[in-house]
Amino acid sequence: MSVNNKSILITGCSSGIGLATAKFLSRNGWDVYATCRKIKDVKKLNNLGIRCFQLDYTSEKSIDQALQEILKQTSGSLSAIFNNGAFALPGALEDIPSNGMKEIFEANFFGWHYLIKKVLPVMRAQGFGRIIQCSSILGFITLAYRGPYNSTKWALEAYSDTLRLELEGTGIKIISIRPGPINTLIRKNSIINFNKWVDWKNSKLKKLYEEKLIPSLVNDNENNQFNNFFELQGEDVAKVVLVSLETKNPKLIYNVTIPTKFMGFMIRFLSKRLLHKLLLSYSKPN
Repeated sequence: MSVNNKSILITGCSSGIGLATAKFLSRNGWDVYATCRKIKDVKKLNNLGIRCFQLDYTSEKSIDQALQEILKQTSGSLSAIFNNGAFALPGALEDIPSNGMKEIFEANFFGWHYLIKKVLPVMRAQGFGRIIQCSSILGFITLAYRGPYNSTKWALEAYSDTLRLELEGTGIKIISIRPGPINTLIRKNSIINFNKWVDWKNSKLKKLYEEKLIPSLVNDNENNQFNNFFELQGEDVAKVVLVSLETKNPKLIYNVTIPTKFMGFMIRFLSKRLLHKLLLSYSKPN
């Protein structure tokens, strides 16, 4: 990567990892082009002095317009993108309607693919680039009642591995960042999607939703002591993103947080049955 070309497009910058990364990279000499889904968040970041554009993963037109505007400002080059924007849809898979699954895949997977397809010709022409994918600990293990999110992140891992093989020798690096528990709004925001898609009052699992899952989402800090103990901040992920950008030969995968590193180690040695028992003990809502 050219040391004089340090431009990066970051998605999902309204809060959490995206916002922290936009701020951190800006302070460390990177030419940051942030994006948010909502106009009010775009205005908020512009007021903070961070160039921000509207980009909604579920709208190809939105992606085209944002990328076009950014490339105008970079004279047609782009060193890196950080695919980060995503949402969660909690609930048992038997209660998730197909349209709910389609919606989360549009935002967490298909939109990422479309943006990458648009960026690759730019990176191929310049002979370098880094595509950083914000995956998750749930991209290589699964937890109950997180099925839609699990599925998008597992799909993303396979997608990134395939892309990495296909782009070997092009100068374009594919890097997966796998956070674990990070202090963001994703769990709290998932309540909106849960209420939109899950008819929990008419579910056979109504009692579980009412007594465990919903309280765990509403009272995030009170009901997730395990996560809180190991929880890191968005800037901790941003620091890893910076390393992945500026290291000459970056790792293919960066596990962030102790739980992610621990589970990355354990899946190498546990049988599927033992892993199932381990995950079962933590999987259900508190």
